[in-house]
Amino acid sequence: MEAADLILLDPHEAQIRSLLTAGAGSERSAYMLFGIADIEVDPWTHQPRRRLVSHHFLAIGSDELVSASTRHVTWQTDGFMHLLNKAKEMSLLPALVHTHPKGQAKFSEQDDRNEAELARTALLKGTPGLISVVIAGNGDIAARIWTQSDKADDIGRILHVGPRMRISGLKGTSADFLDRQVRLFGKEASRQIAGFRCGIAGGGATGSAVLPLLLRLGVQEAVQFDKDNVDETNLNRLHGARRSDVDAELLKTAIHKRTVKESGLGMTLVSVDAWAGDPQSWDALKACDVIFCCTDDHAGRLFLNRFARFYGIPVIDVGLAMQRRTDTAYDLFARVSTLVPGHPCLLCGGYVDPRRAREEAIRRDDPDAYARLKEEAYVLGEGDPSPAVVTFTTEAAAMAVNEWLAGVTGLAGAAGMVPTRMRRFHARDERRPLVEVRSGCPCCDVAQTLGRGDVQPFLDMVT
Repeated sequence: MEAADLILLDPHEAQIRSLLTAGAGSERSAYMLFGIADIEVDPWTHQPRRRLVSHHFLAIGSDELVSASTRHVTWQTDGFMHLLNKAKEMSLLPALVHTHPKGQAKFSEQDDRNEAELARTALLKGTPGLISVVIAGNGDIAARIWTQSDKADDIGRILHVGPRMRISGLKGTSADFLDRQVRLFGKEASRQIAGFRCGIAGGGATGSAVLPLLLRLGVQEAVQFDKDNVDETNLNRLHGARRSDVDAELLKTAIHKRTVKESGLGMTLVSVDAWAGDPQSWDALKACDVIFCCTDDHAGRLFLNRFARFYGIPVIDVGLAMQRRTDTAYDLFARVSTLVPGHPCLLCGGYVDPRRAREEAIRRDDPDAYARLKEEAYVLGEGDPSPAVVTFTTEAAAMAVNEWLAGVTGLAGAAGMVPTRMRRFHARDERRPLVEVRSGCPCCDVAQTLGRGDVQPFLDMVT
């Protein structure tokens, strides 16, 4: 299995950084628990790999602290044994966190000796290893994992997730064709953009517009999920589609792979001919650093809404609503919602209907059962196809990608991405609806689901 990488969620990173203040120049320490995301086959390397997602931060109380200085910290280890028991019980990975307020984000020889002994204890207790995180006074963070007591492996790649996003440990330089972009955002921001592994759930109108935008921004690795063939009605909005594709009954994903290949811009696009949420999609979704939800169904949205919570992978949801009220009056809306820790979910915003999601899932998984329920009036039925115009679907896609850029580059300020933006094309304005986390929300108001990672059943969903 390839070396693990880390997903560090904003609330947990803030708690790690608070140790620097709490120590007032002396070293401080804490415990954490990490969820495990095992990827059997990575979509780009075709190898297994493991991601570790921050799940819970546990402070070490002052009553447990034995001594501390600018170069050391010691504490009673009773809490460590409780941590190991919890980790084993919940199939989580235990972690140690400590500060180097006057040093660098590097592990010392003393760290090596101390952690080797603690790792031996963790392995004997039946946990799959021990993670160690160190933060320096300048804010730099380093991490490693002990899966054996005599050797630790560095975790070189850390995805930092919140309204602002970045990846630590990226290497390489921006491609030459990005020169004009580098002039605006700079080399590091352009490297960050290119280094994100992007998922696109849906290959229709908005998905087909998101893909070429990511391609032109320099994204190197992407994966797209869709299982539909292109048809005549798609030609008014599906970027890259040709009339001959309709005659050939091509999959939408095949059209998008052709677009990427013909560009010659270095992107590796993997296609998954399944809906996001199908078991075939799980590995590829878990491998992403950000997912653009471009599906037009409630089932896909509801799945990704919960997925973002369990795996800490940001989801940027794109929605459109269009109707004509009179010959000269229209309602034309585009919405972009960002699903990251601290932002309300789609259920809280009322942007997804669980009943419709259930009906759509039945229609996909068991068409005969769906037909029977429809005859008995237990489901609402599909209704007429929704209107779609390429200029509006493309602008909605640009809104979503620009929101991601705001999170990566800070182009809209240090706060990064906003929870929801709503654009009214007919009124030529934009609004930010005030949506708050709803008390009792089964997704984002359940602390134990944040960064939980792999569980059985998947996402703790019983069907």
